[in-house]
Amino acid sequence: MPSYAFDGVVPVVDPTAFVHETASLIGDVIIGPGCYIGPFASLRGDFGRIVVGEGSNVQDSCVIHAFPGADAVLEPNSHVGHGAVLHGCRIGSFALIGIGATVLDGAEIGADALVGAGAVVTAGTVIPPGSKALGAPARVVGPLDEQALAWKRNGVRIYQDLARRSRETLHPVEPLTAVESDRRRTSWSPDAATPLHRYRAEGAS
Repeated sequence: MPSYAFDGVVPVVDPTAFVHETASLIGDVIIGPGCYIGPFASLRGDFGRIVVGEGSNVQDSCVIHAFPGADAVLEPNSHVGHGAVLHGCRIGSFALIGIGATVLDGAEIGADALVGAGAVVTAGTVIPPGSKALGAPARVVGPLDEQALAWKRNGVRIYQDLARRSRETLHPVEPLTAVESDRRRTSWSPDAATPLHRYRAEGAS
């Protein structure tokens, strides 16, 4: 992985974490045990400190940064979707930041909350634990039900499994020039993780 010291401060990555080789870690970045840091994620600790707590995931093309003297903190088991931007904020345990969402300085996302895809959580906003926030600017629209909470926690678990399997099996290869006649799929069970709308439909049937 590209990892850079800045001003004499060196990133820290627990040996049980997985950080993709295209992700970039700069300066005061601390990655805890069992974390997953996806391709092209940028964690830039050249101003403030970035802490990614145990079992958290930061998916593809996410950006995490903070102002000087401030911290961007992901508490253990945080779940940050593809392309999200976090700046100087705090994400609670088992909170889910949706695809393409933005969470700005001083914002606090409570434990088990959900910030919807594309939402913008403005500076200083507090999203209560277990609630759902949607829109730009993001507004709390109500509490999450037990089905959504269970689905969200399964997402954290599947990314923890992905971190382990990536450490064990991910490696560079030359691509094939044609599709094999008996091409296999990856070994995930089809019901390991599903979109929430399908999870609800299957649970109701």
